[in-house]
Amino acid sequence: MLDALLQGLFLVLQWTTTLALMLPFIYNMQPVEAFAFLLGMHSVVATTGDVTSILFGVPGEATTAAIILDGHAMAKKGEAGRALGAALASSLVGALIGAAALALAIPIVRPLVLTFGSPELFMLAIVGLAFIASLSAQGARGMLRGFLAGGLGLFLAMVGQDPQAGVARFTLDTLYLWQGLDLVPVLVGLFAIPEIIDLVVRGTSIAGNVPAGRISHGALEGVKDVFRHWQLTIRCALIGTFVGITPGLGGAVAQWMAYGHATQSARTPEERQRFGTGDVRGVLGPGAACNSKEGGALIPTVAFGVPGSTSMAILLGGFFLLGLVPGPDMLTKHLPLTFSLVWTIVLANIITVGACFLLLNRLTALTAVPGHLLVPVILVLVFIGSYTSNSSYADIVVTLVFGAVGYFMVLAGWPRAPLVLGLVLGKIAENYLYISVARYEAAWLMRPVVLVLLAIAIGVILYPAFQAWRARARKEAHA
Repeated sequence: MLDALLQGLFLVLQWTTTLALMLPFIYNMQPVEAFAFLLGMHSVVATTGDVTSILFGVPGEATTAAIILDGHAMAKKGEAGRALGAALASSLVGALIGAAALALAIPIVRPLVLTFGSPELFMLAIVGLAFIASLSAQGARGMLRGFLAGGLGLFLAMVGQDPQAGVARFTLDTLYLWQGLDLVPVLVGLFAIPEIIDLVVRGTSIAGNVPAGRISHGALEGVKDVFRHWQLTIRCALIGTFVGITPGLGGAVAQWMAYGHATQSARTPEERQRFGTGDVRGVLGPGAACNSKEGGALIPTVAFGVPGSTSMAILLGGFFLLGLVPGPDMLTKHLPLTFSLVWTIVLANIITVGACFLLLNRLTALTAVPGHLLVPVILVLVFIGSYTSNSSYADIVVTLVFGAVGYFMVLAGWPRAPLVLGLVLGKIAENYLYISVARYEAAWLMRPVVLVLLAIAIGVILYPAFQAWRARARKEAHA
């Protein structure tokens, strides 16, 4: 095993891999070259997507939306350097943990993956939805608004063609909505448009009146935050790895579940209220989870040929094009190649994080640019990003509609995160519930893992109430 691990590193470090990265359109690549190109390019997307999420409040991709809540709030307070430092360092830690999980799980992954059928996957979606309680404001009114926003997200997830009956639901007689609402224009509208409007109304830069010299400082402080909250960072990285291992959930689920767990790390309700206003823990959790999921998603892809995500499905096609069959051969005959995937994730993230730190001063300086100069550029990026998700002008309409929805939710004090969580998990929950009932009827409710996950979901919902009760008891004791 150790020999194969070292062989995998030597394969990645060969000069031919560099040549393949420089000449991506050549044919007849060797397997190591091809996977270094594909995986090296993909495994760092989440890291670079965090940059626009933090600086502009515009999600670089659908899997980096959760980091906006606290990351962009920190940028608006002049702490863009600290936020980016925390995001980059935590994403590197997450990538390393995900790669380590891939290396360690190769011999033992089969029992874990085969434990999860459609009932367990449905309950995982319910656990994710339970985090709506943590993403809602304190008090009965805040909780009610959070669950109503989550319900709206679940309703929006139903838009499109029924996957079982094939019936069009809430499509407004438009062909565009038959495939449902795409996550990218919805997220861009909900988060980016309100921030752009706020920037125009304020008439200042993103960082307001904070001196430009102070904005770039703090990157090292963000790195220190990873070590200050190392337990949270590792836990969120493990959440991302676990979600990655589970086929069908995806990176967006990993980030939001990690963010929900980060909010629960707050010891008091008052401390939890700081989330969403610029708490660095709200950056560390999603940052670690989003990168660790890649190592986790590779586990079922390599071991069984079951892609853990859409990107892994593309990578699976690369296996077949190169004449490789995922399964026992990848764990025996081609074990050095399998470990080369681990080293590719590690080295690609180290290089990317290092490059981003070199550019950090230039990147953070953008938050000091006057709003009237920055807004046109951000708007162009917003509409290009929305349009390219499906190459349809209807995506721009969806962005504008949800931009209005997001802006009024901000004005009224309604949380946007539960809506996104409901939209992300709605389709997943619906599909796996249908399969579970059709295959097992009611018997699936008594499966051991289902009961454990149900208990976790109930605990996640009740924990904020328990925190509030404990805080009141402490106040009464000191009164």
